[in-house]
Amino acid sequence: MRYVVAVILLFVSPFSFASNGKQAPDFNFSVDGQMQQLSQLKGHVVYVDFWASWCKPCRQSFPWLNQIQTQYAKQGLLVVGVNLDTESELVSAFLHQVPAHFPITYDPDGKIAQQYELVGMPSSYLIDRDGTIRFSHKGFFSAKQGAYEQQIIALLQESE
Repeated sequence: MRYVVAVILLFVSPFSFASNGKQAPDFNFSVDGQMQQLSQLKGHVVYVDFWASWCKPCRQSFPWLNQIQTQYAKQGLLVVGVNLDTESELVSAFLHQVPAHFPITYDPDGKIAQQYELVGMPSSYLIDRDGTIRFSHKGFFSAKQGAYEQQIIALLQESE
C-alpha cells in the first residue's frame, strides 16, 4: 500500500486548488480524551491533514501544523491529523520524533481517506465555519506555507 501511494504521488499535481464547495465528510476523532465528530465543529475552521509515518513531506509539515494550531486556535482554527498507517508502532515512532500538538485519528482501513477521495500523501482539506471544503492541497511545500496560511486567515475572518 505504501508503495502504491508513493507512485501515485509522482503523478499528482503539487498545486492547491479550490474545492467545489461540498460538505466535508464526517468522521470521529478524540480531543483531550473526548470523542468528537467533525460535523460538531461548525463555527470553527478545520484543517484536516492526511499523513503517514513513511511520508517525508509529512515530517516537514508537522512543525508548521503545530505552529498554526497554536497561533490561530483562539480565532477558531482546529488542525486534525488523519493517519493512514496500518502498523501502530510506526505511528508511535513518528510521533515520538515529530510530536503533534493537535488531535490525531487513525484510519488504517482508509475509510475516511476514501470519503475524501484522497489521491496522494500528504493531502489536506481546509474546511470553513459552515463545514464546507473550501481548499484542498496535494503534497506539502515549505515555499507555499504563506499561501496556505493566507487561506486559513481568510476563512477565519469570514463571519461566524
